[in-house]
Amino acid sequence: MINVDRVYQRVLTIANKEQRGYITPQEFNILANQAQMDIFEQYFYDLNQFRRTPGNDTMHADMVDILEEKISVFEVTASLGLAANPNGVAGNLDILPRFYRLSSVRSGNTIMESVSRKDFRMFPNSPLATPTTTRPIYMIDTINSVIQIAGDDTLTTADVDYIQSPNLVNWTYVVVGSKALYNGTAADAQDFDLHPSEETELVLKILTLAGFTLKDPNLLQLAAGEDAKNTQQEKQ
Repeated sequence: MINVDRVYQRVLTIANKEQRGYITPQEFNILANQAQMDIFEQYFYDLNQFRRTPGNDTMHADMVDILEEKISVFEVTASLGLAANPNGVAGNLDILPRFYRLSSVRSGNTIMESVSRKDFRMFPNSPLATPTTTRPIYMIDTINSVIQIAGDDTLTTADVDYIQSPNLVNWTYVVVGSKALYNGTAADAQDFDLHPSEETELVLKILTLAGFTLKDPNLLQLAAGEDAKNTQQEKQ
């Protein structure tokens, strides 16, 4: 977790250093959530990239281990209700809190095989590939956010391992003397869900986005340059 007020104060300090303009709480919340999702989604592209390169045995320096640690805080397991349909049984992924990406599907100790939409249609017609109760298969219908399972039509639930998206950041405040003051005890207050090491990256990304909001090319250039430098250091 990263304290939302600390990030906001850092952003305001840098943005106002040369009287560039004031970022309101409402603007900050919008920019903060965009920055958090940008960083979160980049984890998966970076993980794919670093898995194609040799790792190292240096403690705390292997990028694959670092990225997996950052992603692990979003990994959850839930029981998903299933209902019969013409293709077997199906469950609605939209009911899973903050569903982002499916990792695996299990029935008891049996891990189901993920297949493409094409194979899901073809496998039942193949004597060798036909799904069974001991080898069920599943397919994700991304358009309708539904998971289709074949091989065991008696299933009523399945254990789903998936990755959640981050909570929406919210810098909550009270107005005192026409000035917005942070109210961390508000019921809807929400810090960043990202790993603490991402604090500097968050500040830079928010400043980059703020450069567009404030129509300040100098701020945009400054923040984007620092962000690019950090990214280059991470991927050398």
